[in-house]
Amino acid sequence: MPLTLNTALKLGRVSNLPTVWMNAIASIALTSAALGTGFPILACGLVLLALSCFYAGGMSLNDYCDRHWDAERQPYRPIPAGSIKAGSVLTLSLALFSAGFILLWFTPNARGILAAGGLLALIVAYDAWHKRHWSTVALMASTRLGVYLVAAFAIAGSATQAVVLLGLIQCGYTLLVTVVARAENKRPQGYGFPVIPWMIAGMGLVDGIALALLLSPVWLLAGIATVVLTRWGQRYVRGD
Repeated sequence: MPLTLNTALKLGRVSNLPTVWMNAIASIALTSAALGTGFPILACGLVLLALSCFYAGGMSLNDYCDRHWDAERQPYRPIPAGSIKAGSVLTLSLALFSAGFILLWFTPNARGILAAGGLLALIVAYDAWHKRHWSTVALMASTRLGVYLVAAFAIAGSATQAVVLLGLIQCGYTLLVTVVARAENKRPQGYGFPVIPWMIAGMGLVDGIALALLLSPVWLLAGIATVVLTRWGQRYVRGD
């Protein structure tokens, strides 16, 4: 059966993409400030597209790896719902990963491709093993750091201490989201409030606050905009 736009959006969890974009923008802004250069708009656009491909590819691969588990517990997912065949989802994931590497080829520094290789390894390891042991949440959290590193390496070939620190902060935040989500799953009625969607959207606000403190207060508006855009997207496409 053909891949529809609605199915593709669900597979890629695209409502969460603004948080990935803000992660990358924060990394590039900090890198540019350290270099004393202007913000590289074109290169930033390429990085955002590339990381969007890696994120959507990783989410699609997650559905492929979890297809049997989802058939029993989450039948609304595209594969068990019959919206698309498992083989097509795997093909889509590989195509998205390939597109991500191709886009990074055109960024200022080829080391971004090497960093993306590490990010891909984390994505694949998490998707393949996350149902087997709880400790794999560390892999998922590390992918957020990977986003910062890919962006920085694609621009300058290295990452500053500020970029690494902000990436590690997001790692910790991602782990916190996971802990809260696990606690909610143990409650019969949940929290009665979309805590996790709001926490996911808040990832962009973390970047906005950091950039406001380190660079300019104007960046706080970008963080707020990320929260609004993410929550708006979550009304149409589930992000969990």
